[in-house]
Amino acid sequence: MTKITFKLFLGLIMLCFGVKTSEAAKSLHELQQDFVDLKFGLFIHFGMGTYLDNDWADPDAPLSLFNPVKLDCNQWVEGAKSANMSFVCMSVKHHNGFCLWDTETTDYNSMNSGISRDVVKELTDALAKNDMKVMFHFSILDLHEKILPNKIEPYHVDIIKNQLRELLTAYGPVTALMIDGWDAPWSRISYDDIPFDEIYDFCKSIQPDCLVMDLNGAKYPAEGLFYSDIKTYEQGAGQKIKKETSFLPSMACYQLQDTWFWKSYFPNKDTKSPAAMVNDNLIPMNKVGCTFILNAAPNRDGLIDDNALAALKQIGKIWKNDGQQVKIALTGAPITASNIAKGCHATGSWSDDMNIHDLVTDDNFRTAWYSNPSVKKPWIAIELGESQELNAVVITEVKDGQLRRYNIECRINGKWHKVFDGTAPTNRRVKLHRFDRQYADAVRINVDEADADLAIAQIGIYNEF
Repeated sequence: MTKITFKLFLGLIMLCFGVKTSEAAKSLHELQQDFVDLKFGLFIHFGMGTYLDNDWADPDAPLSLFNPVKLDCNQWVEGAKSANMSFVCMSVKHHNGFCLWDTETTDYNSMNSGISRDVVKELTDALAKNDMKVMFHFSILDLHEKILPNKIEPYHVDIIKNQLRELLTAYGPVTALMIDGWDAPWSRISYDDIPFDEIYDFCKSIQPDCLVMDLNGAKYPAEGLFYSDIKTYEQGAGQKIKKETSFLPSMACYQLQDTWFWKSYFPNKDTKSPAAMVNDNLIPMNKVGCTFILNAAPNRDGLIDDNALAALKQIGKIWKNDGQQVKIALTGAPITASNIAKGCHATGSWSDDMNIHDLVTDDNFRTAWYSNPSVKKPWIAIELGESQELNAVVITEVKDGQLRRYNIECRINGKWHKVFDGTAPTNRRVKLHRFDRQYADAVRINVDEADADLAIAQIGIYNEF
């Protein structure tokens, strides 16, 4: 099925389900600004892992295990309000596949658990009463339903779509959907296995104003929006925002306690310092357009522990949410299409040592092709094997500002045609070029002016719709 055919098919599906398919009321830039203006929110990880003292819960743990007899989402929201937070983001399905809502896609959900309650509904109702925004964290990796690397089948994609349809139609407006486990080194499910643009367009067709964020900061450079409306940083995994140079609308998440899910020792151990959460994270991040999401894990009763509540309250005493709002720059739409260049043959001018041409298509931003310093006008080409439609090229350098003047050519019927010729559009290391759609079998970059130590980490080629 072509992308165009899929989008028509998708529209018919939405009509059948009675889902609103109108265009977004706001532009992407406006939605990004709204997100940045939220500044601070509560992250909730709650599920089977809560009862197993483990973030990665057994995907076959019995449903009866989940039994938070004192569950009170209003308490969570009150805790968030005490910290002057403006939203709550809950992990509605973590990697073990247990769903916290009333879903028709699997029996492995909270309605069949020890409490038989729709936790997502209870939380979203509590947030609505307090005029706070809703966000969801959702895992692509699903160990219970066997949505696993090297084993993706079309029905797995259908499960994901149906789950997202439920979440985006039954619980009111969702400010952002934070997706996890996609194109991550630990999940190994690529954007080709489960097409990102297909899921992205599906979500936007239901809620056009819902931002789609992918937790992919471990892989993609901070200077470009790859597969995410918002640049993401999972601090607990070592992804640190560079506060001095950050310019993209961003999100950083961290834990108030040691881990994401509650552990039996949490009530008897001090949380992280409230002052550090404010002064070392929240304030400096907000100054560069980064919203901070702080995780506080509910216990097995379904309540946030007293020490965590006290820490949230102390944060609210330190931080009053009265700072100046940061106006973000226009970013343009994120890259959402599959990278046509991935794994393709590359050739070009003389390389420096062993850092040869194929490293620009290995889907690894930590490797690079280095031009030999003696070459005055380097060039590099990507052979696509057969003619394909394409309309975007992204060049990611190793360092900022190495490329200064160059042109990009597409080979069509054996002849090279320029689609860009001039000064680099930015001095930052990610350079995005969008142009009229071409039907080409190769792309070549010819460098007219660059640093002597020119190094290119990746060249991405895309066909965007």
